[in-house]
Amino acid sequence: MRRWLQAALPLVLLAVLLLAFVRFGPIGVFKAAFPPVEVAFIQRVEFSPEHITVHVFNDGPEPVTIAQVLVNDAYWQFSMASNVLQPLQKGVIDIAYPWLEGDPMDIQLLTSTGVTFDREIAVVTSTPQFGWLYFRTFVLLGIYVGVLPVLIGLLWFPFLRLLRGSWYSALLALTVGLLVFLGFDTLAEALELLPQLPGAFNGVGILVIGFLLAVMALGAVSHKTEQYSAQRGEEGMAITWGYLIALGIGLHNLGEGLAIGSAYALGEIALGSTLVIGFMVHNVTEGVAIVAPLTRSVAKVRAIVVHLVAMGLLAGGPTILGALLGGFTYSAALNVLFLAIGAGAIFDVSFDILHYMAKGRWNSLFTPGNILGFLAGLLVVYVTGFLVL
Repeated sequence: MRRWLQAALPLVLLAVLLLAFVRFGPIGVFKAAFPPVEVAFIQRVEFSPEHITVHVFNDGPEPVTIAQVLVNDAYWQFSMASNVLQPLQKGVIDIAYPWLEGDPMDIQLLTSTGVTFDREIAVVTSTPQFGWLYFRTFVLLGIYVGVLPVLIGLLWFPFLRLLRGSWYSALLALTVGLLVFLGFDTLAEALELLPQLPGAFNGVGILVIGFLLAVMALGAVSHKTEQYSAQRGEEGMAITWGYLIALGIGLHNLGEGLAIGSAYALGEIALGSTLVIGFMVHNVTEGVAIVAPLTRSVAKVRAIVVHLVAMGLLAGGPTILGALLGGFTYSAALNVLFLAIGAGAIFDVSFDILHYMAKGRWNSLFTPGNILGFLAGLLVVYVTGFLVL
């Protein structure tokens, strides 16, 4: 009991201090001297025939009163369950408006104190509603962008098995180059999404938690599977690497699918044949990254076919789920979280491969072949990225 009292004493004193500050501290002076701070954040805008739905979030410490709504600089009638939003409260604004397909639009919210918050939509298009047509569209999109390219990349396995000696080491270095580029690309995508999150969500915190969670979780998985892999020899370790790489790439592709599905649903990009072809070529390199550790350790090709198919589906399948979630229920916070987890997983697996290659002598990594292989991996992803317009 004494230990519990010792642990609770600082918390009790902190509560007393906070109460004293609120009741008797200088906070009243600041409230009297300055106007209230109003911060409204427009999270999502949905379009249906003759109707606009605006999802708004109170991102500030004070209540926000939505007084007026402007659509393309014109005041427009609107309805809300309550036009007063308390801190961290969400609200839905319904607007009857005859919008035109393909036109740009600017929506502004005017608060009772005269502060405005706006959202620009580059191209207005009907928001997809859950149904067979859009479901099939997003599933096919995920298959073409994620699943098929990865499976095609796996077909290089028989050719890559012919590499021996320093060529095999260079191939592993190329794999690390591919993964490192994908890892930084995933982090960049997550950072670009941070402005789409309300400040109260603390997007940087979501990014850090997701990244470190993936690193520690995969580290624990690697530790648990180490004995099992050791019993099966080098082949077991290689298969474990293949699945871990596929998992990291799959999380990356999940975030990619979320972004693609959301952009397609909001009409922000035109997913034409050029874009699809670009993603297909770009993602074929992910298949190479998966099979590279397996090329020297697997004795028979037929024995690994089932594993290769499973790895390909693990890496490419999440693109389908991401496209569906992004198209129907997009969440920038979840997107940042999944991208951060994917980046952490990719960097963790990259370190494991480098640790295996070094075998305790890290200077041995810096051979001309390894350096050229690493640079080749970076350049392959970089060059194929130009096809994604």
